[in-house]
Amino acid sequence: VAYFGEDIGLNVHHVTWHMDYPFWWKDSYGYHLDRKGELFFWVHHQLTVRFDSERLSNHLDFVDELYWDRPIVEGFAPHTTYKYGGEFPSRPDNVHFSDVDGIARIRDLIITESRIRDAIAHGYVTGHDGERKDIRNEHGIEILGDVIESSEYSPNPEYYGALHNLAHIVLGRQGDPHGKFNMPPGVMEHFETATRDPAFFRLHKYMDNIFKEHKDSLPPYTAQDVEFPGVAVNTVGVKGNLKTFFEDFEFDLTNAVDDAPEVDDVPISAVVSRLNHEPFTLTFDVTNNNGGDLFATFRVFLCPRHDANGILFTLNEGRWHCIELDKFWRTLHAGDNHVERKSSDASTTVPDIPSFHTLIEKADAAVASGSDLDLSEYTRSCGIPNRLLLPKGNTEGLDFALVVAVTDGSKDAAIDGLEKDEHGGTHAQCGIHGEVYPDKRPLGFPLDRQIPDERVLLKFPNIHKEVVTVHFDDHHDDH
Repeated sequence: VAYFGEDIGLNVHHVTWHMDYPFWWKDSYGYHLDRKGELFFWVHHQLTVRFDSERLSNHLDFVDELYWDRPIVEGFAPHTTYKYGGEFPSRPDNVHFSDVDGIARIRDLIITESRIRDAIAHGYVTGHDGERKDIRNEHGIEILGDVIESSEYSPNPEYYGALHNLAHIVLGRQGDPHGKFNMPPGVMEHFETATRDPAFFRLHKYMDNIFKEHKDSLPPYTAQDVEFPGVAVNTVGVKGNLKTFFEDFEFDLTNAVDDAPEVDDVPISAVVSRLNHEPFTLTFDVTNNNGGDLFATFRVFLCPRHDANGILFTLNEGRWHCIELDKFWRTLHAGDNHVERKSSDASTTVPDIPSFHTLIEKADAAVASGSDLDLSEYTRSCGIPNRLLLPKGNTEGLDFALVVAVTDGSKDAAIDGLEKDEHGGTHAQCGIHGEVYPDKRPLGFPLDRQIPDERVLLKFPNIHKEVVTVHFDDHHDDH
């Protein structure tokens, strides 16, 4: 499954999210990072469940969490060098966790985890001044995310520590925990390379299970939370095929090589095999029986239907493994509405950034024609590469449940203009620079809490579940 974690676009997404939401950010620097703690949970949760779906596509079990008292079975050899400073260190198989000198002791990480789990069990965290901050509500995930990371927004980092940040360093140093060989930092210590190590997903499954413990402590959503009176999703369909393939992509590396100013650039490139999918369009037939226009939020999830042994999930078992495909807003007119959404428009994804050579060609063409050069679609790098919107699936076809929830946009929307997607197409997991998060609902709603009986949820006419199949079509050489 290395093609997923090693994907350059995925690494760019991960590092850019952490640059957009740095753990060291203070509001005194200019503005508040809205829902940073919850986004920390959600973006890493989505990386983990996407990795699980890739494993499922390759007939593997979901990734197991990391345990501090057990060996790290999977070693990792990055085969990568720093520009200055030597090679990235490797980690052999079956390494037992060791304390990292000057950074953290494993015992302290276990104590930190225990304190966080204790806060979840009690339903509150304790601030600097001893004040109890309630987390057993829909905003508690925000506080918990700040605590687990931990960021400058954490209410008590001295007590709750920095589980995520220290765990990354500890895992990155297991090849040389005592500094005997003076090795440089490992891939886990850099946001731009962390997803390359398969242990990244084990570490985040470990933290994801802590978040799940909190989410499972909350009461299930009520009818008032879920329903959208007078609105019914009649059918959900797919135009085109849900088909994936590997393509050979040529990366332009001209700017990666230093040369003297007077020397002409020599074209240098590398060919990498990467996952992609055929374009498709989701269609929604929705009826509005309210007699007037309504603003609606469309929430689209792709959920595994069974585990690696073919055992069917209930919706409650599968909900935590659901991939957020898209979230967007539309106006529903009175009567029947037909809504279409292209895969390239998904608000969870970004297009591939063009190479430097391509940008020069675009600029030259714009100058020659006297037209404006529109690069607005490349404004942000935070977002899953659109190529990875779908999990790989397999040649036999892998079934997923496509779950669609259409909710009241007038209650959901936190800002104006959402129907035009003018705030950056990747707002679902990356928010909007300098603004509040556009959706007031909890991230992952309505699948983030327990569903005692899926029949109750699916009886709401604004919720629809459809079975779809993702096929893998081997390798395409020319793309």
